[in-house]
Amino acid sequence: MACPPKGRGELRDRARRVRGRAAGVHAVVGSRAVRLSEVPGRMAPMAATLTVGFDLDMTLIDSRPGIHACYVALAERTGTFIDADLAVTRLGPPLVEELINWFPAEQVPAMADMYREMYPAIAIAATPAMDGAREAVDAVRAAGGRTMVVTAKYEPNAKLHLAHLGIEPDVVVGDLWAEQKARALREHGAGVYVGDHVGDVRGARAAGAFSVAVATGPCPAGELHAAGADVVLADLSGFPAWLSGYREAPGAALRD
Repeated sequence: MACPPKGRGELRDRARRVRGRAAGVHAVVGSRAVRLSEVPGRMAPMAATLTVGFDLDMTLIDSRPGIHACYVALAERTGTFIDADLAVTRLGPPLVEELINWFPAEQVPAMADMYREMYPAIAIAATPAMDGAREAVDAVRAAGGRTMVVTAKYEPNAKLHLAHLGIEPDVVVGDLWAEQKARALREHGAGVYVGDHVGDVRGARAAGAFSVAVATGPCPAGELHAAGADVVLADLSGFPAWLSGYREAPGAALRD
């Protein structure tokens, strides 16, 4: 059963808390967020830079054409049937979780290695950026913030995609899925995480980050909302305006 959508008041309070952490705010008194320097006996830390994390597949890049071609090539090389059309409808989880559908468990590690070796020559050039991807990353930088990509994809291949498309985040961390992503998000102080999958929502929530979901991957908007996303955008083209509102006032961040 789907969870009921959050009330706007609850989301507004969450936005205030998350934005507050990035600016040294650690408490909410009544309806007012206060800095630690305003709490007796506490000193406020130095203000942190806005850091926004992004997922990669189906968030920043449309990886379906490249991954489809790579699965077709893997099937041809191994003589094993792989339904590439089906596989690209459920992107997000780690590669091994897809390969287990087509290979015996004991063969999966070797097949994953083969796939990753084939991937650069087959998938990189075939993969375009998602609409609004560059503009979303640029919007964070224009706001004086830092960007990071946290993805379940094999990190060297993730970096090849970004370099090919001219998208230059400050940090790239691969091989992390769902709640595992919280480790990298916390390490780099990300206050916002943007992704297309319910696993990305779970990662953001585990990190205490504001979860911005985009309905450009396998999970529809309703499913992303039910998973706990704080806001759901149709795609990244709406992110710059959302970010502007998020920075100006917590309530403005709720426009989706």
